[in-house]
Amino acid sequence: MGVAEAVLLTIITASTPLLIAALGELVTERSGVLNLGVEGMMIMGAVAGFAFAQISGSAYVGALGGMLAGAVFSLLFAFLTLSLVANQVATGLALTILGLGLSGLLGEAYIGQPGIKMEPIVIPLLSQIPFIGKLLFAQDLIFYISIALLIAVNWFLFRTRAGLTLRSVGDNHSSAHALGINVIAVRYMAVIFGGACSGLAGAHLSLVQVPQWVENMSAGRGWIALALVVFASWRPMRVLFGAYLFGAVGIAQLHIQALGFSVPSQFLSSLPYIATIIVLVIISGNRRLTLINTPASLGKGFVPDR
Repeated sequence: MGVAEAVLLTIITASTPLLIAALGELVTERSGVLNLGVEGMMIMGAVAGFAFAQISGSAYVGALGGMLAGAVFSLLFAFLTLSLVANQVATGLALTILGLGLSGLLGEAYIGQPGIKMEPIVIPLLSQIPFIGKLLFAQDLIFYISIALLIAVNWFLFRTRAGLTLRSVGDNHSSAHALGINVIAVRYMAVIFGGACSGLAGAHLSLVQVPQWVENMSAGRGWIALALVVFASWRPMRVLFGAYLFGAVGIAQLHIQALGFSVPSQFLSSLPYIATIIVLVIISGNRRLTLINTPASLGKGFVPDR
């Protein structure tokens, strides 16, 4: 395996959870709900994925367990913000804090235990193609799900009636309600979908990237996924570019150290977050583009007429 191929494989592995979590949050925000609890759902997906894999002996069951944990956590958020009309920003932050603490408690028994790694699915013949074979056709199942999810979300949002309904709820929930759309039900489904995606992204961390449980192993990836949605201007295909860009920045620290550059490790570790801040500053400068694509009802509570 060449150096370039090895680097690209590392970038793909680092970018996959960002892509999945960002796509889930994109759908959630398109419905008009701002869920800042992505980090909490990811870390709960990571510990649940590891635990389910340990109990069942299957990494695939672990992935399902991670999705379930993320969905359950998002259901709590949905109940508080949609049914009880709690503040979405405060509730999302509380969800992250709860997830970080609860995952540490639940994962304490698994610290130091060897994990069950999700092995790559090697597609015959195609995996033998020089250079791109191992990059595209010898990957784990979650990578293939991330690409399928990207295509499905783009198709759903812009090619289906249900996607139009979801976007209309996010753009003007009052008008959507007046047309007979069940705004709360649509938002519940969008939030649960986003939670399941975040949970799957977290499971990828403990089943593929590092097949073991490490406390706080999400390491801020949930916040990067949130920034990716804004970076992509709420367009699914742009999320793909952003996820791989941030994934590349994230692993740059490893290769800079390997090349022998005397750069402080603390600075290298902060590179993904520095890149996130720079990107958000650049995006905020183009206010017209941001306003065009931002769901108009994003973060606003809705109480149906009685």
